[in-house]
Amino acid sequence: MSITIFKAGILDSLQDGGRYGYAAQGINPGGVMDSFAADTANFLVGNSNHEAVLELHFPASQLFFKEDALIAVCGADLTPTVNNEAIPMWQPVMVKRNTLLQFLKWNWGARVYVAVQGGFKVQQWLNSYSTNLKAAAGGHSGRMLAKGDVLPLRNTSEIIAKTIPADKDHLALPWGVLDKRIYDQPEQILILPGPEWMLLDNASKVALTTAAFTIDQRSDRMGSLLNGPSLQLQEPMEMVSSGVDFGTIQLLPEGRLMILMADHQTTGGYPRIGSVITAHLPKLAQLLPGSSICFNLTDIAAAEQMLFSQMRDNSIIERSCRDHLTELYARH
Repeated sequence: MSITIFKAGILDSLQDGGRYGYAAQGINPGGVMDSFAADTANFLVGNSNHEAVLELHFPASQLFFKEDALIAVCGADLTPTVNNEAIPMWQPVMVKRNTLLQFLKWNWGARVYVAVQGGFKVQQWLNSYSTNLKAAAGGHSGRMLAKGDVLPLRNTSEIIAKTIPADKDHLALPWGVLDKRIYDQPEQILILPGPEWMLLDNASKVALTTAAFTIDQRSDRMGSLLNGPSLQLQEPMEMVSSGVDFGTIQLLPEGRLMILMADHQTTGGYPRIGSVITAHLPKLAQLLPGSSICFNLTDIAAAEQMLFSQMRDNSIIERSCRDHLTELYARH
């Protein structure tokens, strides 16, 4: 029971929700960049959101299924196909053994997630499946996926072969996630003032919330470097390194901004002038280099309300998907 990497993509890896509790040892959480897409993919195939998923970028890896599997593809629209036939996204799809999952064309977004029912049979490192490249640990041998890699699966469902028509290689199940408002207005990002917000001069505070910034080509899973107006502190200062997190906005010495992403370091010595609210991290994660960003200030109460609303919606998605799968299995 396995998937083989038939052709390698660019910076593709196994990830989960992250590796928490080890920042004191200098080990960052890592994990998926877009938690909404990754969680939804897992829910659609009946997994918990703690299972590992494949995080792929365009051009993405080609995946050869050696066994029948129930999969879901969520996140960026990279035109997924099974044996050259289009399959839907945000919907569970049964695939037969000896089929090839490919991503043929970029349409939208930066990264796509593939979940498989039962999850991947890989070892955890410090309670997480996520790939940590700097430590060369977690995921698949602590590295990006390469051609010929074999990813074992935990189990396969016997009903797949019975359910898919004999003349078909796959079958999309008749339910999915239609409401993806989380990605609406992708260029509009809400932020909270950071610990060093008050150290900005007045002109920089205005520029931060009125100007447009562009994501630099050098951005990656560690951070999104922004091009835009140069921001300044009221007075030059040196800082003691302090804790940082996914979404922390740092002011670099030359006046540029860096938004720390999933593979961020555990501490930083640059002023933390703001933080992207957790509810907007998924849509930030789907922005490609060259995309424009505009920041708007909000408060903790509003940020919490948005996050709780997303968490409630995720719970509804998870319960609904499990009910659908339970009903499917009961009929077989």
